[in-house]
Amino acid sequence: MPAFTSDDATKLAYHVEGEGPVLVCLPGGPGRASRYLGDLGGLTRHRTLIRLDGRGSGESARPADPATYRCDRLVADVEALRVHLGLERMDLLAHSAAGDLAVLYAARHPERLRRLVLVTPALSAVGVEETEEEWHAALERMSDRPWYADAREAMTAWDSGDDSPAVRLRAAPFLYGQWDDAALAHARGGFEERAPAAAEGFYTEGAFAPEETRAALSRLTAPVLVVVGELDAGPTPNQAAELAAFFPEGWLIAQAGVAHFPWVTRPAAFAATVEDFLAWDPLA
Repeated sequence: MPAFTSDDATKLAYHVEGEGPVLVCLPGGPGRASRYLGDLGGLTRHRTLIRLDGRGSGESARPADPATYRCDRLVADVEALRVHLGLERMDLLAHSAAGDLAVLYAARHPERLRRLVLVTPALSAVGVEETEEEWHAALERMSDRPWYADAREAMTAWDSGDDSPAVRLRAAPFLYGQWDDAALAHARGGFEERAPAAAEGFYTEGAFAPEETRAALSRLTAPVLVVVGELDAGPTPNQAAELAAFFPEGWLIAQAGVAHFPWVTRPAAFAATVEDFLAWDPLA
């Protein structure tokens, strides 16, 4: 397994798959091993995916100092990976909670990004918050699904603190929008891949300074694509649009019929969307 050493001597692993230009990929969770990203709907036909296992997850080592799990501290790991790969600038993709990490990286190292893709990203780094009314309204958009009643009951239990695997699996249809064999298999595999210490440490106090981050993002010259599922409850398309507006060259695409894992529900459409953005030549 290829690996590198971060600035605090923690050994971090990454996975290489595909062919073509490099796309560095950061998994969400927080604290999930990168395996759940898979080939991102077939992007490996066009890109060499470098999937990072964050510290303490997957094949990566646990750090000596648990405080380094904090999101802003993880920016150093992303930069160490870029240096290790020998990339002057890189294309970077981040999913869910890793959206916060990628945004902080963009704010701190804007000159090191060629393109940035944020997939159903978290919004804490920029201070966009979801109201309870927005969350309930987003869930109710799927009220016509046959699984809705059971999944809604489970989601309420999960939101109230029942984080058991059984409850999470019952609530999982909301994360996909289309509950089929592919979604079920993906959901079953995902819950075993999260490192508790990494998850708990990610959002500890001091991780974010939204006003400063938004100011830094206003100076970013790299194009940014925010991909959101039209059925996702977090972020919703409206919240994702707020994030995209913070970037001078920010675009939003809301994909129809999908929620939090668009490459699982509609893989071909997701891969085409991302590849078109990465390959786009503004001078052509």
